Amino acid sequence: MDDPQMSADASPLDRESLPEDPLELLERWLADAAATGMTDPNAMTLATAGRDGRPSARTVLLRGIGPDGLRCFTNRLSLKGRQLAQNPRAQALFHWNELGRQILVHGPCTELSDAESDAYFATRRRESQLGAWASDQGTILPGREALEARLAEAQERFADRAVERPPHWGGYLLAFEVIEFWQAHPFRLHDRFVYVRTPDGWQIDRLAP
Repeated sequence: MDDPQMSADASPLDRESLPEDPLELLERWLADAAATGMTDPNAMTLATAGRDGRPSARTVLLRGIGPDGLRCFTNRLSLKGRQLAQNPRAQALFHWNELGRQILVHGPCTELSDAESDAYFATRRRESQLGAWASDQGTILPGREALEARLAEAQERFADRAVERPPHWGGYLLAFEVIEFWQAHPFRLHDRFVYVRTPDGWQIDRLAP
């Protein structure tokens, strides 16, 4: 496999130029990705594991970021929801081949409040709101007809009123505990820096590529 494309700002990362707060660099790189015009620059691979240690991963969309961590929303009865209930830790990966960059975020994952989940659900398109009621995410379907029948039931149920948030649907907060920034350079001599949260603040180290 060829080396990934280097960032338009291909100057090497160095310790002296890194911000002390990783959120500053994370937000800057997310903005750089959005500026390229790529589809879903906020897409991230979310990895979880249950009590049995079996890992699973899927792509979700980042729906909020702040000093406390990353936010995403999903069906909590899905595999990822069940795994997070058993083992409330996760890792998120952003990969932007167009920029030759990636970010890893690792930390504890907790459910967002009903109020925050309600607020985000209200911003979704009505079709997506109805889809949240129609799909028991990850369960076996006898055929697409069963899914369409459930959608029809939801449409009838909320025919003349706003769609309520399903009780099993809500948000998660992935807290910042470890954040790694990776920038591509030729011949696999990439720059990697990891931020680790400590009681005294962020410890920053360079990692071998």
